[in-house]
Amino acid sequence: MNKASLRFSRLFAALALAGLASHSFAADTLKIALAGPKTGPVAQYGEMEFIGAQMAIDQINKAGGVDGKQLEGVVFDDACDPKQAVAVANKIVNEGIHFVVGHLCSSSTQPASDIYEDEGILMVTPASTSPDITNRGYKLVFRTIGLDNMQGPTAAKYIIEHAKPKVVAIIHDKQQYGEGIATAVKQTLDKAGVKVALFEGINAGDKDFSSLIAKLKQDNVDFVYYGGYHPELGLLMRQAAEKGLKAKFMGPEGVGNSAISAIAGQASEGLLVTLPRSFDQDPKNQALVQAFKDKKQDPSGPFVFPSYAAVQLIADGVQKAHSEKPEDVAKALRSNTFSTPTGDLSFDAKGDLKNFEFVVYQWHADGTKTEVK
Repeated sequence: MNKASLRFSRLFAALALAGLASHSFAADTLKIALAGPKTGPVAQYGEMEFIGAQMAIDQINKAGGVDGKQLEGVVFDDACDPKQAVAVANKIVNEGIHFVVGHLCSSSTQPASDIYEDEGILMVTPASTSPDITNRGYKLVFRTIGLDNMQGPTAAKYIIEHAKPKVVAIIHDKQQYGEGIATAVKQTLDKAGVKVALFEGINAGDKDFSSLIAKLKQDNVDFVYYGGYHPELGLLMRQAAEKGLKAKFMGPEGVGNSAISAIAGQASEGLLVTLPRSFDQDPKNQALVQAFKDKKQDPSGPFVFPSYAAVQLIADGVQKAHSEKPEDVAKALRSNTFSTPTGDLSFDAKGDLKNFEFVVYQWHADGTKTEVK
C-alpha cells in the first residue's frame, strides 16, 4: 500500500468511526419536535408551549430519560399560519422525527396533522381545541386540552345562568378556532332560547372596529362573546370603551393572555374568560411551579402545563409500549391512564381526553385573573 492509499485508508477509517459515533449518539437520543408560534401575533402562546414542553424534557432527562435515552426538543416556528405549519410538518418528516408536541392554533394543527398521519408521526397538541382535528378517525393524533364543544357550553352556561344579558352579540375572527368556539356558544344559547342579535365575523389583523361598535350600540348589545385571539379583542374592547359601549365581554382561552391588558388597558377589567383550570395553583404542583420560577419563567399560562403533560405522555407511552414506533405508542396511550400535573389522563378512540374541565375566570386590568365561583 502506498502512502496515498494509506492516508486514504486512515481517513476512511476515521470517517467511519465518526459516523459510528454520530449514530451511537443519535441512538441514545429521542427527538421530539416542538411546533408552534415563535413569531407572529400569538407568539406569547407559543412561549407557553415551549417552556412547558422543555421543562418536561429537562426533568425527564434529569430522572434518567426514557429507557436510558435522553429526550431532545427541537423547536419549529409555524407562526400559527397554516401554510407555515405545512412547511414545518414537511421539515419534521425530512428530519426523521417521529414525535411532535404541537401545533398550537387549530388552523395550523389540522393541515399539519394530515401530514403526520400519512407519514406515521405521532402528534400531541396541547392547545388546539377544534373538534374537526380528531373527527377524522386518525390514529396518531392526540391532545391534552379540551374541545370547543366542551368550552363553548361552559361559556354559554355562565352567560345564561349568571350574566343574564338582555341583548347578546357573538363576534369571531373567521378562523377555524375562533369561528368554531363562537358557533359552539351560539348553539348552546339557541337551545336555551337566548336570542343572539348579531353573529358576525371580523378579519384577523383588523385594527379599526368603529363600524362594528356602531352596530353593537344600535342593537343595544350589552354582552359580547368573542371567538378568537387577544390582539383583536383587546383593540375591540379599548375602542368600545372609548366610544361609550357599555357591554360585558367574554372570550375563550385564546384571549387569556396578560398582553390583552396591555392592549385594552382599563377596558380589560371584568373580561370573562374560559380557561383550563389553573394547574399552577394545585398544591401537588408546587415543586414544579418553583422549578419554573427558578428559571424566571411564568407557569400560569393556560398552555404551559398541558404542554408539559404532552411531553410526559410521549415519554410514558414509549415506556408502556416498550417501543419507539409511533403506532405502538398510540396504542399504549389509548389503553392506559397516565398521571400528569394536569391530572390523570386517559383517551377515547379519537385521541381526545375523556375528561377535561374549563373554568370561567374574571380578568383584571393588571393582567391577573380570579376564578368565578
